[in-house]
Amino acid sequence: MKWNEPVINVGILSNTNIKFNLNGNFTSDNGKIYSGIQKAEFCEGVVLFEGSLIEELLFEPVENTNSFDLLDVVIGINFHWERKENQRFTGALKLIVENGQLTAINRIGVENYLTSVISSEMSATASEELLKAHAVISRSWLLCPLQDKRTKIKEQRQDNKHETQNTEPETRNPKRIIKWYERDAHTRFDVCADDHCQRYQGITRASTVAVEKAIEATRGEVLIFDDMICDARYSKSCGGVSENFENCWANEHYPYLTKVIDNPVEPESFELDLTVEENAEKWIRHSPEAFCNTADKKVLAQVLNNYDQETTDFFRWKVEYSQTELSELLYRKSGIDFGQIIDLIPVKRGESARLIELKIVGTKQSVIVGKELEIRKWLSNSHLYSSAFVIDKLEIINGTPQHFSLTGAGWGHGVGLCQIGAAVMGEKGYKYDEILLHYFRGAELNKIYS
Repeated sequence: MKWNEPVINVGILSNTNIKFNLNGNFTSDNGKIYSGIQKAEFCEGVVLFEGSLIEELLFEPVENTNSFDLLDVVIGINFHWERKENQRFTGALKLIVENGQLTAINRIGVENYLTSVISSEMSATASEELLKAHAVISRSWLLCPLQDKRTKIKEQRQDNKHETQNTEPETRNPKRIIKWYERDAHTRFDVCADDHCQRYQGITRASTVAVEKAIEATRGEVLIFDDMICDARYSKSCGGVSENFENCWANEHYPYLTKVIDNPVEPESFELDLTVEENAEKWIRHSPEAFCNTADKKVLAQVLNNYDQETTDFFRWKVEYSQTELSELLYRKSGIDFGQIIDLIPVKRGESARLIELKIVGTKQSVIVGKELEIRKWLSNSHLYSSAFVIDKLEIINGTPQHFSLTGAGWGHGVGLCQIGAAVMGEKGYKYDEILLHYFRGAELNKIYS
């Protein structure tokens, strides 16, 4: 398997009008040269630019050192730290029409893209081994869908994207709403720039010589399994055990994305079949040894950018709702009127104790919801930290709880590499290949271009 370094398209921003600043000269496909502040608008199904209606626009830098700024880019979409910022990018800028508005796309080489991703996903001051490990998984995840796919897998992804079974609202035979979210939602570009794919903020986040060295040291290096580039997933904190791929996304089993205990040895006094409710309860309510069980601010600062550090209780956490808050939240996020909430019942747990299916019992109707991200979306104004949680019903009056307390573990889906665990491993002296092969069991490293 030998490649040339690909050029990819990254979706940055969508709006009815887009303001941008070209730092230096850029050639356009209309034959003109532009620099400085520009504005494009959506109009009558096409791009309105300088009084002309155009299907799409491409601006390419005359010099490789030229850059462009996009104004008011939304980051952390639907997360608790969502905000706008101005961002700067190298490479080319493309404007297209999509879903009744304009989308700004950055065309850029993979290795330059990765330099930004590593600095955007975590602090550019992270340890050398962590930076190398993250470079490999980010490159693998990016290039995985660009390789020749097995037709069967493609068909499965389309057939299994979502499953909704509607029945009458009856507790004995509840509705089932099972959904997951994949990156193939993007059809006009390869990846987006937000947490849905990989955080990519151009050269807005300060990079360092260490990041550039990590990218160069691992240039073209990916994780391989069964002669295919691995779909290398990662999240902030697995909570002590990583999750199986199929419990979060399509019903495909990847041997390298399975349960991994995030510790050199199994923690004592725990039964680690966490699909069993009793075992999951004990695991989540305690704080077992794990690489990602750390409060070391130096280590956390390697992984958590300034806005991520607004979250401090990532390994074990607690969220509380009153009856009114929970019933209103569920109605707003799901569109379903449950009435008062009588119970939240775990139906199915994954290997990390994450809930794959949750039954919500209301006075008006009951619904089973899954998979993990849909559960997190319904139970939070943004996203619940993870779906690995247990429920306490408090102040029960005439069979109706007045308060609910969720005690949880981990931050994110928990599949693949645990970023905080990997940071701790780097500090403990593990090399980047040891970190990778700890989380991606059975995979191997392979350099596919130089």
